[in-house]
Amino acid sequence: MIRGVLLDLAGVVYVGGAALPGAIAAVERLRRAGLPLGFITNTTRSPKREIIARLTAMGLTVADSELTTPAQAARAWLHAMRRAPHLLIHPALAEDFQDLDDYPETAVVVGDAGAGFTYAAMNGAFRALMDGAGFLALARNRTFRDADGALSLDAGGFVAALEYASDRQAVVVGKPSPDFYATAVAGLGVDAADAVMVGDDVEADVSGALSAGLGAAILVRTGKYRDGAEAGAVPPPTAVMADLAEAADWILRNRG
Repeated sequence: MIRGVLLDLAGVVYVGGAALPGAIAAVERLRRAGLPLGFITNTTRSPKREIIARLTAMGLTVADSELTTPAQAARAWLHAMRRAPHLLIHPALAEDFQDLDDYPETAVVVGDAGAGFTYAAMNGAFRALMDGAGFLALARNRTFRDADGALSLDAGGFVAALEYASDRQAVVVGKPSPDFYATAVAGLGVDAADAVMVGDDVEADVSGALSAGLGAAILVRTGKYRDGAEAGAVPPPTAVMADLAEAADWILRNRG
């Protein structure tokens, strides 16, 4: 039975700066049904404040406590491990890393730096890793659906390059990290087995959620979805739907 819902944002609720057709209405239907909602994203080019403002401009009100981001997970890790960040991120995301303690030991934090993925920046991160810095990846997604409608390279390839060069493995704090999903599910106030995830990324959103113990995961054919993406997924999607509106219908039919 479904008692709580986690929704990916980019590619499910919106693409670029525009809401996908029927997406906002679908979210409101789930709210009116009394289902607790959480919103999770691996987007690392925008701070949490800006993501919430973007949703508000689209007509969707989301509370700060309803949105779980990789940056907040990284902050928690840095605090727990007593590390200061060596940031390889988009400049817009820097505000989400303000006011951290200046510990003597560091950790490289890699997000989608966009044009900031220069040789100098990558080499600086590599040298920090070779000197013993911790290694965090906000996410390791392969691609994302860009504002022009085409797929663009995401942070995963750059994380893999640093892993290869340093012979180190990054700790992924965003999706599909089980800890990331556990934090988001805790915000719903339901057991993981009673939660459903809706996303457009079969690896991070679907297989990741199911591996983390969620009871169901729906893959939608919007955003970065490509024909046949679900083939060979382990675990496979509970269901594959055209979009968030159709996924909401499925959820309401299967709610507790």
